Amino acid sequence: MIQKTPLVSHRIRTINGSFAWISHRFLSQGFWGSLTHHELLVYLFLVIVGDRQGLSYYSFDKICSLVAITPDEYIVARDDLINKDLISFDGHLFQVLSLPEYVISKPQSPLTTKEDMQREDPATINRIIAKSFRRG
Repeated sequence: MIQKTPLVSHRIRTINGSFAWISHRFLSQGFWGSLTHHELLVYLFLVIVGDRQGLSYYSFDKICSLVAITPDEYIVARDDLINKDLISFDGHLFQVLSLPEYVISKPQSPLTTKEDMQREDPATINRIIAKSFRRG
C-alpha cells in the first residue's frame, strides 16, 4: 500500500458548515464517463449547493448563469440526469439521489417542439398539474 502524506498540510479539507460530497463510485463505476460536459456541470453544481439530503432550490436561470450554459443546454442536461436516475426534480426542488446500482444510459432525443416539452419535460408537466389544481 502506498503511504500518502498531504502535500500542503495546513490546507487539508474539512467539512465546515455546508455539506457536499461525491461517492468514489461516481468515478470508479463509470458514472463520470457516462455524462456529457453539461450534465457534469449541472450535476456537480447540484451536489455543491445541496444540503445533507441533496436538496436545493436553485432556479434554472441562476444555474445557467453560474455554470455558463444556455437554458436549452440546461434543460437537456437536467432531463438526461433525471433519465439516468442521478437527480430528481419537481419543477422547483432538486434532489441529488444516491447513485443507482449501475450506470443508466438511455438515449433520449432532444425536446424540440412545444408538444415535446408539454409531454416530456418534468418541470412543464409539474406546472401544468399545479395550474390545474389551482383552478379547481
